[in-house]
Order: sequence, then C-alpha cells, then structure tokens
Amino acid sequence: MMLGGSEDNTLAAGGPAPHLPVLLSEVLAALAPADGQIYLDGTFGAGGYTRAILNAADTRVLALDRDPSAIAGGASLVDAAGGRLMLRHARFADLERQMIACGVEAFDGITLDIGVSSMQIDEAVRGFSFRQDGPLDMRMESAGRSAADLVNEASAEVLADILYYYGEERESRRIARAIVHDRAQTPFTTTRQLAELIGRIIPTKPMDIHPATRTFQALRIAVNDELGELAKALVAAEKALKPGGRLAIVSFHSLEDRIVKQFLADRSTKGRAPSRLLPHEVAPPAATFENVSRHPVTAGEEELARNPRSRSAKLRSAVRTDAPARGQDAKLEALAALPAQRDRRR
Repeated sequence: MMLGGSEDNTLAAGGPAPHLPVLLSEVLAALAPADGQIYLDGTFGAGGYTRAILNAADTRVLALDRDPSAIAGGASLVDAAGGRLMLRHARFADLERQMIACGVEAFDGITLDIGVSSMQIDEAVRGFSFRQDGPLDMRMESAGRSAADLVNEASAEVLADILYYYGEERESRRIARAIVHDRAQTPFTTTRQLAELIGRIIPTKPMDIHPATRTFQALRIAVNDELGELAKALVAAEKALKPGGRLAIVSFHSLEDRIVKQFLADRSTKGRAPSRLLPHEVAPPAATFENVSRHPVTAGEEELARNPRSRSAKLRSAVRTDAPARGQDAKLEALAALPAQRDRRR
C-alpha cells in the first residue's frame, strides 16, 4: 500500500510491518500528517501506525509502549527512521511526562489503539489467550500483579464485579464462586486450568464464542488497569495537543468506546450560559475539542475480509480547539472504575 513520501514505503520504517493495524487508512486520514509536524503514537505495538505516519510526510513521531518486547522489537524501526522516531518504554497515560522528557512542546496529532495486540495474544507465554496453554499472566509490562495473583487472591465478590463490569459476563457470580472453590484445592497457574473450569460450568452452543472469552477479557483489563489508563491518557492528550491538533482513538469493545465517546461528547460541548451571570455563577468552560463526526468509523468489507479483528474496531476522532485544557475528570475516572472504587472516589 502506498502511504506517501516515496515509492519505496519501507525507507522510513525499516521494512514491512509484521502486523497490519486496523483502520490504518482511516487513522491516517484523521491525523492528516504533514511535513514538519510531530505526532504521538501511544500504542506502538509492531509499529504499524508509526510506520505509516513516518511514510506519509516528513514527520517526527514519539512512540510509547508499556510492553518491553514491543520496545525491543522496534529498534530496527528507530534506526531506519534516521532520527525521526523516539521510542520510549512507558504507558500512554504517562504521555505528558514523556513529552517533556523528549523536549516536545506539543503534538500535531495523537493516536491510540486500545487493548491487547495480536502479538501478545499469539505468544502463549504471555497468558493472554486460552487457545494456547500458558502461564496465567496477562501483564502487558511483564511486571506487577498477574492474572494468577488476582484469581487466586481476590474474594468472590471482587472477582464477580471484575467479570461483570469489565467482561460483561452474565454468569460472573457463578464463575467467581467456582474459582474460589477450586483454588482452595489447587491454585490456578495456567490459562488452560481457568478456561476448562469455565467450560465445565457454562453451557454453550456450537456456534457460540468460547465461554471463557469474557472472563479473560475482564481479567486482562483489571490486571493492566486498561480503562483507568485510557481515562488518564485522554485528559493528558487534551493538554498535549496544539490548537488544531488531531486526536484519533481506535477501541475494540463497548467499555473502551463508552469512555472515549463520553470524553469527546463532554469536551466538545460548551455549556450554555445564561444571558447574565449572577455574582455566584461561573461561566461554563469552552469546548476543547471539535468532533469530526458524531458516529464512529468502522472497517469496510475489504478490511473485514482481510482482518477479522477489525470487526469490533471503532475509530473516534476530534480536533483540538484553542480553549484551555479542563484537566482531571472525575466523571471519566468513575466510568473506568468498579462499583466499589466509584464509591470510594465520591
């Protein structure tokens, strides 16, 4: 695919990407890369978005990833980019500090591809998938509390909340009780153990998704605090974008998309002020973003046929106004939290 800049679109990026990111052309259209501009790719992965941005124009990119294996895998891309790419091991919620550390004043565009990458799923040792047996891990950073720690230590009530709110699992309480019962005899250490337990107690039909799908999603989100990181990253992006800068977020399930949608809806709306403010009243804040579209962009038939993972992908994009950033958002943080956490934040 021709991405611009040269007939040889591998010059800026060290060869073809091993994994094609979803909605690539749509993300590029939303960002509209131009010569002399600088962009943030907050979810580097295999470098697909970064590679495309570098090839589209004479741009620079600061790319982040919390997975150390992604950083190691991007070394050749950094070398081939000839000083146009800075690659840092960091969470995208930490983008403001990374921006300052790299001497960047503000970005012309920011993109995030939320969720787990196909590379992580394909590596059994990472423990993200039940389709291959591996350690029950799921840590994107390969550090901190693992899924096994959570499954073996959390109460039935906490496990049920995680499965229900992060996985939208209707049988959450039943699964949580079964986990607590079984771990008393044998702690959970592998993905197969957990998947087999769920398969035994949740009936399915031949065409249904695997009964462990929602549980694995929920545990992964909880282990990596994915929704909390997303909420923080959106607020940081608001501060880090120049006026006229573009934000492009690709999400893969309803929980992520709800947070992005809520953020953009709130930040693109200027509160209606009365014709005259009373002494105790404060004028509503100005809109910090202009939504590109009211509805998300989804994959076309050609991409769906080529990449089934794109079926659930939604792209939402917006353009930064010149209004001051609003900063921390308690409503957004509440959307990312479990009910018990929401109560503590009130």
